[in-house]
Amino acid sequence: MYGRLKSLVVASVLIGLGAASAAVAADLPLKARPMAAAPLYNWTGCYLGANVGGGWTRLNTARALDVGGVAAPNDYGREKDSGVIGGGQVGCDFQTGNLVFGVGGSFDFGNIKGSHALTDFPAFSEANNLKEIYTATGRIGYLWTPQFLGYLKGGAAFIRERNQVFAPGGALIESASFMQPGMTIGIGAEWMFAPNWSVFAEYNYMSFLDDSARAFTLAGGGAGEVINVQQRASTALVGVNYKFHWDAPVVAKY
Repeated sequence: MYGRLKSLVVASVLIGLGAASAAVAADLPLKARPMAAAPLYNWTGCYLGANVGGGWTRLNTARALDVGGVAAPNDYGREKDSGVIGGGQVGCDFQTGNLVFGVGGSFDFGNIKGSHALTDFPAFSEANNLKEIYTATGRIGYLWTPQFLGYLKGGAAFIRERNQVFAPGGALIESASFMQPGMTIGIGAEWMFAPNWSVFAEYNYMSFLDDSARAFTLAGGGAGEVINVQQRASTALVGVNYKFHWDAPVVAKY
């Protein structure tokens, strides 16, 4: 009888100790699992990338001097052209808080071409071919999130153009190849999807007003006419950049 009672007491004590241990364990705070480190997005640094898109131009030409160098103003007409372009860009940015300031340059190549009849001499025609676009710009942007940047840009633009004038029947009379300077403004958005990689989309408007006009060369050699070429161009581009950071992550408020 005594032995059985002793066994019951020991069993009760063990059960009680087990329940108490379980209760104490339940009251203890659970150790949190280690959290994965969030990606660090820093816009200060330089970048190199590639782009592709479309280009549209509106061109107006007018003769200033004839072949003999005599003033002979005539309307040579206008045309609208479009084509695919592609190239690359390089630049550097500096982030302070939510603002990003930068400078950059781009180069794009294509074959935006077309032709039209000369307004004052409709039996004759002119062909134009925009082959290259270069820009040197500054930009200012605002970070809506650590990864998403909206920006405005502006600066200088240059195009390489080839113009040709043809006689009735298609024989080449004269031509000119030249680099034409202008101005550009643009708007865009860029998303940094990894600490060193981003993608962007942007629209750019460019204006090239040729105040000095262009001297053409006759097909057989010698000085041709002097023609004023005025052009406006637009580009819509998408691209990717690889970023080289040189600064620690910047803390910004969103």
